[in-house]
Amino acid sequence: MAFGWIDEQARARRRAGLVRTLRPRPAGSPLLDLASNDYLGLARHPEIVEGAAEAARRWGGGSTGSRLVTGTTELHAELERELADFCGFEAALVFSSGYAANLAAVTALAPHGSLIVSDAGNHASLIDGCRLARGTTQVVEHAEPEAVRKALSARPGPAVVVSDTVFSVDGDAAPLAELAFVCREFGAGLIVDDAHGLGVLGTGGRGAAQAARLAGAPDTVVTVTLSKSLGSQGGAVLGPAGVIDHLVNTARTFIFDTGLAPAAAGAALAALRLLRREPERAARARAVATALYDRLTAEGHEAVRPDAAVVSVRAPSADRAVRWAADCRAAGVAVGCFRPPSVPDGISRLRLTARADLTDEQIGRAVRVIGETRP
Repeated sequence: MAFGWIDEQARARRRAGLVRTLRPRPAGSPLLDLASNDYLGLARHPEIVEGAAEAARRWGGGSTGSRLVTGTTELHAELERELADFCGFEAALVFSSGYAANLAAVTALAPHGSLIVSDAGNHASLIDGCRLARGTTQVVEHAEPEAVRKALSARPGPAVVVSDTVFSVDGDAAPLAELAFVCREFGAGLIVDDAHGLGVLGTGGRGAAQAARLAGAPDTVVTVTLSKSLGSQGGAVLGPAGVIDHLVNTARTFIFDTGLAPAAAGAALAALRLLRREPERAARARAVATALYDRLTAEGHEAVRPDAAVVSVRAPSADRAVRWAADCRAAGVAVGCFRPPSVPDGISRLRLTARADLTDEQIGRAVRVIGETRP
């Protein structure tokens, strides 16, 4: 049978306790949410919902085509201008997802003959971008600028260094200033994915690149997602105007993909404007993450100190991590569960995401449930 091999893979996943299933959530779920990436608590905020609704009423349910054909509206251009201005870059380009934005940035900026130096802890979208790019990829030790220097020094010529700013598994931050210094030593470009930094790090949530004083640098390109802190959907690439123009003309996930739906663009723009007015939300998200970490470690859990809004709690094994997360859910608290092959080091974890709108009572409740259900 043509796809008979799928059955054997399914059996192997069951034996290893690695089966994934879809679990639709109802509207207005009663669960205390520490599983989503809604860091600022904006996904259901009335202003953001109205921003989406108004955009849909004005522009329709879909963008109707590629950005280069009919899929670019005045709303998309407005979002790009305000996003670039907020984050401190010359220009921005909006994509249908953060994944598409990462594929675009890496493939378009690492042509044949170039070297791509990629952090071992990078997100799957960056890894796939490296695989699709025509350059040669070298994976280096996680968050080690000296490993990047060694890779660049061994192969002179065009090169880019690719890294998350905040790594999605443990929530640790990349040493951006040091990476930029090494890149400039060898004339390499720096591409960083700030999916977990935008809205949390930097002045008023302007992102990790701004915090590292790299915003607007001619050799730095930043990708972001609109689906985490901004509570919407989509992604964007930020950088010099020349780089953005290059992407418009060469990035396949821009040229051949349907543009971001107007409702998502409207929601993201409303969230961005709210964040400008309420910059304290960024600091609150970080404070909640620190409080979760402090209380969990005080209770004897093995957690990783958060650099942004992700708190990682190690589990004994993949199957016990799944059971732990399920027991938390049954007790009314939704937490993430990361296990192989999603984690590069093979260590299973509960992954908690701090939200700016969590109260101290809710933080205490979450810690209590995690402790009571520990396998």
